Amino acid sequence: MDLGERELTVHCAPLRALEPVPPLMTSAAVRLWYAPVADLRPHLHRLEAVLDDEERQRADRFRFAPDRERFIAGHGLLRMLLAGALGMPPEAIRTARGPHGKPFLPHGGPPFNLSDTKDALVVAIGGTEELGVDIETVERRTDHELVAGHYFTPDEVAHIEAGGAEGKRRFLTLWTRKEAVLKASGVGIMDDLHALRVLDGAQVLTIRHEAFVREAAPAYHVSSFSVAASHLIALATPRPHGPPALHRAQLAL
Repeated sequence: MDLGERELTVHCAPLRALEPVPPLMTSAAVRLWYAPVADLRPHLHRLEAVLDDEERQRADRFRFAPDRERFIAGHGLLRMLLAGALGMPPEAIRTARGPHGKPFLPHGGPPFNLSDTKDALVVAIGGTEELGVDIETVERRTDHELVAGHYFTPDEVAHIEAGGAEGKRRFLTLWTRKEAVLKASGVGIMDDLHALRVLDGAQVLTIRHEAFVREAAPAYHVSSFSVAASHLIALATPRPHGPPALHRAQLAL
């Protein structure tokens, strides 16, 4: 094996349902905060008020109101959750970005990650190592059979096709796993998603993408969850993370 490639092991747990629990009823190291955008829309003014100038400028660049609202809801909620973890005002939180754009807390604090889809978002916070999270709605319009051939391995395509009516759900489960691993690595985006095989069980891969070879951990552990029958979430960490706690994010009026 030359210096331009190396092995990576991805451990994927089977998809299972995950129900929200109250925040005070768990000691889980990693917590997932899930919210349909509709739940946060009444609080947009409050959420926008805690954003920094750069985040407000990014929000203003969205052409369509739903995209702008989703950005404000996600980034405002993230700040409020980090504020609770750090014991400081949400507007006082300062983040920095890694070489590929992944945000982190430069002065110390828990790892975190944010993902959104058309109608919902999820924030992951906790643990001691980098993590990645991704969410997709099962209502997403996509020709999964066509797209799968471009981004999935032959055995993943066969798994999707064998699902019949569940094919789209299988596609989105694998897609969220790939995205979560890339986000956990800090690379974020990689053209050749064929490099990642994320079927159930342990997958031993050979990776060649320059940034991924350089920055990925030796292994990733991925959990997949269905939430409220309408969304799929994947969580990836370099080491086994145990069952995360899922909370339904709510703000008081």
